[in-house]
Amino acid sequence: MWDLQCGAEQNSYSLNSAQLQLLCSGLLILVASTVQAVTPLPPAKKVGIGQSEPFCNSGSPPEWREAGNLDGVNYQESRLCNPDNPADIAAFVKGTNNISMETLMATNLAPDAVTMSDDMDGDGDPDRIVIKLEIMEINGHSPDTPENVTTFDIAPGIQPAFWVFVPKMRDMSTKGFGSPEANALLRLPSPTIRIEQGDTVWLELENTHYFPHAIHLHGVDHPFKDRSGEGNDGVGQTSGMDIMPGQSKTYVINSRQPGTMYYHCHVQSHTHIAMGMAGLFVIEENRPNNWVQTFNIGDGQVRHPSVAVLEKYAREYDLHFQSFDKELHEIPQSANDPRLIAQAMNQEYDITEASDDYFVLNGRAFPYTLRESLIVVDKDERIKLRVLNGHSESMALHIHGHKATETHYDGVEQNPVAQVTRDVYALAPAQRVDLELNTHDDGLHSYGSGLWLFHDHVETAFTTNGIGDGGNISMVAYREYLDPQGMPKTLGMDLTPFFTKEYWARQYPVWQDWDQGSFNQPESMPSNQLKAAQPQTAGGFSLGLILGSLVYLGIMQRNRVIAMLTSLKSHF
Repeated sequence: MWDLQCGAEQNSYSLNSAQLQLLCSGLLILVASTVQAVTPLPPAKKVGIGQSEPFCNSGSPPEWREAGNLDGVNYQESRLCNPDNPADIAAFVKGTNNISMETLMATNLAPDAVTMSDDMDGDGDPDRIVIKLEIMEINGHSPDTPENVTTFDIAPGIQPAFWVFVPKMRDMSTKGFGSPEANALLRLPSPTIRIEQGDTVWLELENTHYFPHAIHLHGVDHPFKDRSGEGNDGVGQTSGMDIMPGQSKTYVINSRQPGTMYYHCHVQSHTHIAMGMAGLFVIEENRPNNWVQTFNIGDGQVRHPSVAVLEKYAREYDLHFQSFDKELHEIPQSANDPRLIAQAMNQEYDITEASDDYFVLNGRAFPYTLRESLIVVDKDERIKLRVLNGHSESMALHIHGHKATETHYDGVEQNPVAQVTRDVYALAPAQRVDLELNTHDDGLHSYGSGLWLFHDHVETAFTTNGIGDGGNISMVAYREYLDPQGMPKTLGMDLTPFFTKEYWARQYPVWQDWDQGSFNQPESMPSNQLKAAQPQTAGGFSLGLILGSLVYLGIMQRNRVIAMLTSLKSHF
C-alpha cells in the first residue's frame, strides 16, 4: 500500500498503487495537452464546389436507348446515358453499302467505311468484308488557339492527347462547326472490330496521321505474306515497311479460329500503344445468317450480339482497360512540328522512368464510366464479358457481389473442368479473358440485385492523376437501380463533386460536406508561421511528456524527494 496524505490530519486518506498510477497518468495527459495547445490551429473555410455537370449531358435522343430495328437490323435496348446511334449500328452490321442513304447520312461514316458482299458459303450472311480505318489525334495542339483540339475528356477537365484508330469518316471531326468536341466516332479506345470465323477480310489502314504507323493482328489468324508477297504481320523489322503519312496498307485476314483477340500499332510500340493505338479484335463463331456488328465504338455493350453469343447469353460487353503516363501524353500538346514531337517522344522520353497517372475503362475514368460502361443486368441472366488488359502492368479485375466464370483465355476456350469461378481475375498486359457473369442469386455467382462496383484491384487503378476515387471504377447495375436516363440510384454519398473540374484539380476537400464542416479546408497560413507551428506541435508534446514523467517520478519517489528537501532546508 502506497500512502499519500492529503489535506488536514483529520481528513487524511491513502491511495493504493493502481489509483496512484491512474492519477499520475491523468496528470501526464493534462500537462502534455496544455503545453501542446500553445500552438493554435488555422481556421477552417468551406471551398465552393464549382460548376457541376449534369450526370447525363449527352444530348442523345431518348429513343436511342430503346430496342429497335433499322434497315432490317435489330438492336438491343441500352439504358446508358450515352447510347450508340442506331444508324451507326445498322451500318456496322449490314455495311455502309447495304443501308439506305437516309441511314448513311445519319452517321459520320464514309460510304466505303465497311462494305460487305458475297455469301460464299450460302448461309445467309456476307463473307467478303472490307474494313477501312484512319488514324486521328484527339486533344492535340493547335497553332490557332491555346485550347486542345479535337477534344475528348476522360474525366471533367482532363484531356490527355491520344492517337486512335477510327472507322473511315466523312464530314467534320467535331460535333459541329462551333464545337471543339470530337464527334461520336472519334474517341478512345480504338474501336473493337468484329468479324465472323471463316470470312475473308481486307483491313485497309489509311495513314492520315503525321507519323509512320502499322497494324499488328495480335492473336488473329492471318498469313505472314499476302498473295502479292508483301508482308502481312505489321512489323517493320520483319514483314514490310511501316506505313508513311499519306500512304495506305491492306492486311488480309482469313481467320479459322474464333476468339477474343487484339490489334495494335507495332511502330515504336512502346509509345504508340500507350498513345491509344490498340483495340479488341473479336472473331465470332460461324453461324447461319450471322451478321456481326463490325465496330463497337467506345466498347461497352454490343447492341447487336452475334447469333452464337445469343445462344448462351442475354447480352455482351467489351471491356478495354488502359493506363497512361501524363508526361507522354503532354508531348503532342507541346508543338505542331512533327520533328519536335518525334524528337521528344523517340529520343528524350524514357518509358523505363514512366509511371501511369490515368486509368480508364473504355476510354473514360470515373465518374464518366457511369455514363458509358455500366454492365446492366436483370436477375437470372448470363452475360458475356470480353476483357482486355491494355495497361502497361498486370491487373486484377474484381467484381463486387459476384463470382464470374473464366471461359476463355486469349481467345482459346478452356476445358470445362478448368473453367474457374472466382472474384479476382489476373491478366498480364495484352492478355484477354472471357467471363460468364451469372446473376442467379445463389450466394456464389451473385449475392442479389444492387449496384455492385467492378474495377482493377491494383490500388493505383482507382485514381485519376493520383486523386481518388477515380480511375476505372464502374458498376454492375441491376435494372431496378437505374433511372430512365441510366443514372444509378445510389444509397451512398452525393456524386455531384465528382462531376466538377475542381475536384480533379485538387481544389475540393473530399470530405468537406460530410460532418458539419469537420473536414473543411484549413485557411492558409503565412509560411513563417507554418514553419514555426510544425516543430512547436511536436516539441510541445515532447515537453509535456517530460514534465508529466517528472511529476510521475516525483510522486512515486516522494519519500526520497521529501528527505532531500528536508536535508536542503536544514542547511539554510
